[in-house]
Amino acid sequence: MTDYRVEPPVFDPSLHGKTQPHQPERPLTQEEVEAESQARIQARIQARIQAHIDTHGSLQPAPEPRQYERRADPAPSRMAYRMQRLSLTPLFRGFMRFGVPALAALGVVGFLMNNAASREMITTQVNTLRKAFEERPEFMVKAMAIDGASEKVAADIRVILPIEFPLTSFDLDLEEMRRQIGELDPVATASLRVREGGILQIDVTERVPAVVWRGPEGVFLLDETGHRVRSLLARAERPDLPLITGAGAELAVEEARRLMAVAQPLENRLRGLVRVGSRRWDLVFDRNQRVMLPAEDPVSAMRRVLALNNAQDLMERDVTVIDMRLPGRPTLRLAQEASEGLQRIRALGNE
Repeated sequence: MTDYRVEPPVFDPSLHGKTQPHQPERPLTQEEVEAESQARIQARIQARIQAHIDTHGSLQPAPEPRQYERRADPAPSRMAYRMQRLSLTPLFRGFMRFGVPALAALGVVGFLMNNAASREMITTQVNTLRKAFEERPEFMVKAMAIDGASEKVAADIRVILPIEFPLTSFDLDLEEMRRQIGELDPVATASLRVREGGILQIDVTERVPAVVWRGPEGVFLLDETGHRVRSLLARAERPDLPLITGAGAELAVEEARRLMAVAQPLENRLRGLVRVGSRRWDLVFDRNQRVMLPAEDPVSAMRRVLALNNAQDLMERDVTVIDMRLPGRPTLRLAQEASEGLQRIRALGNE
């Protein structure tokens, strides 16, 4: 506790009746007025302190001022407010979500790619992992199976696809293999897949021969679209199929098949069809008979020939050529013996 001591007041004789001779008062200056006010205030303070000491016996020290903790302002700063507003925009959020990781990844990749040793290490590791994955047992192909093909076509397929088993299915280019198989003349369609058990399954649909075509390069089998199926050594190998020949015959197989369907009543006598001038057909029958059809609507002309044959047994007569190139004016050409006999009959008639 702090001890405050009060000095006794100074005795002033002027305050005890001993007065001085009257002198005129002079005005006090500002400094003197302030000094007198300070003195009176000090005297009052001293008197109050002394009275407190007389009453309580001691003087309590003045309490120390409280220390208040300064609280932070909860309002954000201007920069923090702007950053919060920026973080709410979709562009900024998308950049922070995707752009920053992408830039970081590109930076790491660029750093690694600039180092030759790092590039080689990464390449080696990737190749090792890839090879280990591709050569897993479930991805290995061990054999080939061909269905829907004849023995000759299957042998041709194995020749054009020299695959050494076993190998991983990742090394098989199935689309390229399908293209190579499709280039074989007898193959219409082909499908390839790797089935369970590590088997390369090849399903083949062969073309069905429809006609025999004798062309400048030899004798070939053609399907209904005119596509080559395979070559023949001789026409006698397929006597069950009709024969077509002539320039452009292989391009009009569909029309030839329609004519053969119409001429089915004379199928046993039909020897073949000849394409003339790449625009019309001649039907050749046995006994050296020929039906010359027009370029336009040959099917209708052939039906007229069949009608004449049914009515008058035209094909049983000594006729070598039935010219239907002018549908409104059919022309017949007799055989030489029949022509000579007709001339003799006319000569007898004239006599």
